[in-house]
Amino acid sequence: MQLAIDTSTEYACLAIVNQSQVLAEYTWLCGQNHTTELYPRLNLILEKSGQDLKSADCIYVARGPGSFNGLRVGVSAAKGLAFSLGIPIIGISTLSYTAYQHGKTGLPVCAIQKAGREEFAAAIYKYTRKKWCEVIGEHITTLEALASKIKDTTIFCGEYSAETALQINKLLKTKSIILSPAGQMRRAAYLAELGFQRLLVKDFDNLSSLQPLYLRRPPITERKKA
Repeated sequence: MQLAIDTSTEYACLAIVNQSQVLAEYTWLCGQNHTTELYPRLNLILEKSGQDLKSADCIYVARGPGSFNGLRVGVSAAKGLAFSLGIPIIGISTLSYTAYQHGKTGLPVCAIQKAGREEFAAAIYKYTRKKWCEVIGEHITTLEALASKIKDTTIFCGEYSAETALQINKLLKTKSIILSPAGQMRRAAYLAELGFQRLLVKDFDNLSSLQPLYLRRPPITERKKA
């Protein structure tokens, strides 16, 4: 049994899987309450699926990008569980697995996430020769700058508002495919699918060196202007 954890943003999700079989999955609007809500939700899906945490043989965790507090909680929890259980850990890009569920369309998939200051964390992926590939890496950008890099019809997924969707459509016109709110949501089962591909080849992360990917430092660490 494997456990997938994602607390990258205000929406958090968990999944318990047995290789490629999903045993339980839970997604909820967590807000900034990751610290107090993660373990009760984890205990709930363990109970509902009839699984014991001691049976886990690998932990998959979304390593970001995302919010500072959310990622800190999720990655710390995943590392703590992996250490206490003596099992390996695999960190997966939040943007990569957000896009992954739409990859079999054959189109490029752009995953975006609010990053504040009217900017977004973004990356573009595509299946190429049956392999999930990063076309444009994770970076902070504006919608205008992102649109300038897109040449082909592209699916947009991730956390963005209706207003953002209108902006994307205005910038890209027929080259953008905007998903419904349900289609935009992340699912921890897809995090687990990407994790399982690495588990099969024993491509594990180093427990001590695995760190969250923030892309931007938290404001408290930024030097103030004179």
